[in-house]
Amino acid sequence: MSHRILVTAALPYANGHIHIGHLVEYIQTDIWVRFQKLRGRRCLFLCADDTHGTAIMIRARQEGRSEEALIADMRHAHLRDFGSFDVEFDNYGSTNSPANLALCRQIWEGLRQANLIVEEEVTQLFDVEAGTFLADRFVKGTCPRCAAPNQYGDNCDKCGATYSPTDLKDPVSTLSGSRPELRSARHLFVRIESLHDFLNDWTQSGNHLQPEVANYLKGHFLGEPLRDWDVSRPAPYFGFPIPDSPGNFWYVWFDAPIGYLASLAEWCARHNESFDDWWPRGADAPSRGAEIHHFIGKDITYFHTLFWPAMLKAAGFKLPHQVHIHGFLTVDGEKMSKSKGTFIRGEVYARHLDPSYLRYYYASKLTSKLDDLDLNLQEFIDKVNSDLVGKVVNLASRSAGFVQTTGLAAQYPDDGGLFAQAAAEGEAIAAAYEHRDFNTAMRLIMGLADRANRYIDEQAPWTLRKDPTQAERLQQICTVTLNLFRQLAIFLAPVLPRLARQAGELLHAPIQHWSDAQTPLTGTAVGKFQHMLKRVDPDLVQKMLADSRDEAAAAAPPATPAAASTTDGPEALAAEPLTPTCSFDDFAKVDLRVARVLAAEEVKDSNKLLRLTLGLGGEERRNVFAGIKGVYEPAALVGRLVILCANLAPRKMKFGLSEGMVLAAGPGGKDIFLLSPDSGAVPGQRVH
Repeated sequence: MSHRILVTAALPYANGHIHIGHLVEYIQTDIWVRFQKLRGRRCLFLCADDTHGTAIMIRARQEGRSEEALIADMRHAHLRDFGSFDVEFDNYGSTNSPANLALCRQIWEGLRQANLIVEEEVTQLFDVEAGTFLADRFVKGTCPRCAAPNQYGDNCDKCGATYSPTDLKDPVSTLSGSRPELRSARHLFVRIESLHDFLNDWTQSGNHLQPEVANYLKGHFLGEPLRDWDVSRPAPYFGFPIPDSPGNFWYVWFDAPIGYLASLAEWCARHNESFDDWWPRGADAPSRGAEIHHFIGKDITYFHTLFWPAMLKAAGFKLPHQVHIHGFLTVDGEKMSKSKGTFIRGEVYARHLDPSYLRYYYASKLTSKLDDLDLNLQEFIDKVNSDLVGKVVNLASRSAGFVQTTGLAAQYPDDGGLFAQAAAEGEAIAAAYEHRDFNTAMRLIMGLADRANRYIDEQAPWTLRKDPTQAERLQQICTVTLNLFRQLAIFLAPVLPRLARQAGELLHAPIQHWSDAQTPLTGTAVGKFQHMLKRVDPDLVQKMLADSRDEAAAAAPPATPAAASTTDGPEALAAEPLTPTCSFDDFAKVDLRVARVLAAEEVKDSNKLLRLTLGLGGEERRNVFAGIKGVYEPAALVGRLVILCANLAPRKMKFGLSEGMVLAAGPGGKDIFLLSPDSGAVPGQRVH
């Protein structure tokens, strides 16, 4: 392996928050990078926000702010969530950066010089009301093959057909709800077929891809001529303008992977290092620079294994050593569901549960294959409680207190070969990490934990402490137990960096190298045992699901569904629900009425909802659920006048039927302010 390793994960799109599906990839990549660093290799982990495209432009327009303000807020949220789960980047950039623009121009020049750019007239669907051409995911209609209704503009969920949005029957824009019209514009294409032989060789040899991926590409794409790749979009569009094609912008999927290069350029500038030493360009590039590894989800295989290598080849850059592709996340055997609360944002998870739990659970499931990963919530609880608490932390909690005053023994005692056996098994564990077979690594580590627990159960130091004549023997047993615990912490360090840090603090010996597991500690002080990991509380898991359900129930109906894959990738334009625009006539249909709160009570099993009984004058009553629990005391609401959206269609919820919506304002959290009518208003009065 090269003395330099450069690792990337797919760029999260700046139109949506990080959820537990995304985290499969980022945790997987972070574990692999931490392992490489623990082995003493120079390894960089690079990523960036993917910030361009129609979705960003439309959302910023709807929210009445600039695209730059929107992506700045999302960057802050993404970094917060990554930090919560101990995903640690060496550089986190943005595709909307000067470095990315410069590299886009450089690669574009390479494509031009290779005579790979052609211009063609393209007919697309255009939303007259929104004033924009429609990306595939902003169009719905009837499938042209099987006639299934309500299908997106790129593929059919029912029959699996792929097609162009213009092929849809009865297309409708998800932005405005209007029927789009056909319009033509000049687009720029990369003639990727010119590189067919190269792509066939690169994908089918050299171990660059998993065998199943190579076979998939051979069977689905490389057996016939490759279609030209459309890399431009006409104005209006949020992105970089193409310098030699006025009025056109580089499509988001062109500049997004170049963001890997740009993130490296930013890191090099900050550390006074040579970009060429890491990602070289030129005829001798294959023999120089870093070993480049991309981690992605299987939904963006096509772009990373055909388009991206073609771009790098044409521009003369070194090609990736390997592209590691993983499957999707399911929860309890099903796709993540907002109605069931299993579509869980990272921030919601971290509010209730220790992120270390999820890192370990994912590690215990991840292999080098493309298989989907299932988060079985009961297994999640049982595995964390059994493995991490019952087997690993248990060793330290049951022995550290007995040697806090004496420290570890001056010489390592006879342990029947336990430490030496674990040290020898370190290479098998390392090999499993290296090949991304984390499942095997966790299984081997837990096998060592079982042996260590049998040892402490047999030696029972808690009985020896009662006999002063056994003080030396007690110290010896605890020295063995804590060294076995430290070995486990070292082997788990890529997965559980917090536990590794706590183990280092307890034994006054920071874990810094994989080889630390080869030599036992002796004669060192032992600190006071501090809480490390506690058992998973099933009630907190249920509260997490309830919060996710409440969040979904309070959200406006999405124009497009949230992605169910583990990583949205740069093209996932619909990662976050977008609110459709409406006409003034539509808005005028909203019936806002003054209502009086007649009763208010907390909703059992909900962290956010209050049940309100509202009076609209006379005998009319409405039952409404409002997400204001913890902000307003129920008793204080009784008698208050509020504004009610009275003609909202009733909504069946888990807790009952909600017959309207109480209007409130504010940024959320504790800052939610009920809107109240002016003094003198009476229940039932319409608000204009």
